[in-house]
Amino acid sequence: MKNIYKLLLVGFLSGILWGCGEDGLRSPLEGNGTAPDPVTNIHVENLAGKAKITYTVPEQQDLLYVKAVYTLATGRKMEVKSSYYNNWLLVEGFADEGEYEVQLFAVNRSETASEPVLVKIHPLESPIWDVFRNLEVSPAFSGVRLRTDNPERSDIAIQVMQLDEYGEWVTHPNSLYTSTDSIAYILRDAKLDTVDQTFAFTIRDRWLNYTDTLYTNLKPLYEAALPKSSYVGMNLPGDAPFNPSTSMSGMWDNNIMDWPRVYQTRNAHPGVHIITFDIGRIAKLSRMVIWDYPEYYTSGGFARTYYYLGNLKEFEIWGSDNPPVDGSFNNWHLLGKYNATKPSGLPFGQQNNEDYQTANAGLSWDFEVTAPKVRYLRIRSTKNWGGTSYMGIAEVQVYGDPR
Repeated sequence: MKNIYKLLLVGFLSGILWGCGEDGLRSPLEGNGTAPDPVTNIHVENLAGKAKITYTVPEQQDLLYVKAVYTLATGRKMEVKSSYYNNWLLVEGFADEGEYEVQLFAVNRSETASEPVLVKIHPLESPIWDVFRNLEVSPAFSGVRLRTDNPERSDIAIQVMQLDEYGEWVTHPNSLYTSTDSIAYILRDAKLDTVDQTFAFTIRDRWLNYTDTLYTNLKPLYEAALPKSSYVGMNLPGDAPFNPSTSMSGMWDNNIMDWPRVYQTRNAHPGVHIITFDIGRIAKLSRMVIWDYPEYYTSGGFARTYYYLGNLKEFEIWGSDNPPVDGSFNNWHLLGKYNATKPSGLPFGQQNNEDYQTANAGLSWDFEVTAPKVRYLRIRSTKNWGGTSYMGIAEVQVYGDPR
């Protein structure tokens, strides 16, 4: 028995030594220095800013992956690997339409690479250029308004720049970073004076490709937060009944998360749901920020979920300086009609970090610049995220010019 133990121990130690190099580090499990055959039957599908390359992998049993090596116009060296289970890979990061060279290698489990196969690709123009060409900029309350389309849902940055005290262009910290398809964004900064000033705009992708730069003069409009201490709830004929566990004052108590410090209309009430409140003074309003109530439902690693159930999806905001007591919409002015969208585009009940952070920061709904001054507001919900029309609102903040 002792001899058996000795043989086992010798075998175990031999295995350790066999698996270690001279420096004591693990060596590859296989020591095949023979290069695998290269990939064959190559086909290229040219796409916007990228190309999909399909191929036939060699038949060697120890093949591990296929590797593409290429260089972007910026000089950045790129390397993409795809498992031997796949027959394709994607090369990305190209800004302009043109011809580029890609080298393909088949690599075995000993990290021995085949001879390279040179592939010429012709990717189409990067999506950042369409985003740039569709970009519209205009003055906004306390900032500038950006509108454009990003149909490819590319990860992009819309960089907003101004000159600093040294005459150098610097990027504003509130520039937009997004992958949503329809972009309507207002960069706001209380430090932006309401005078004509020069702005510059450019689009960048995650490979540090840049478009041209748009220069324009804009004059931000004056805006201030109207104090919530002046807000008072109202109940006009036709307004929806409310969940008795909640109070309208929950919409301006500076708590955006906790039940029951929210306002919720009764979900069993049929038809359109309307709520009305007084902001305490007449003003030229610019927008309303609404914090939806985050339901207790785990999604994407978050215990609280937005874009769900009673959160507003399709709704209107109306304003009046003298609302009729009969609850009709006579003497009410439509300030805006809205359709909430999820930045990620994920299905109902799912959210990612961008979705959560966007809603948690408050969703800002801008009013028509041509709307008259008002004092009273109505929210008219026609469809929530759950498919009915009741609403659950955690907090509101109204902005405008009360001067």
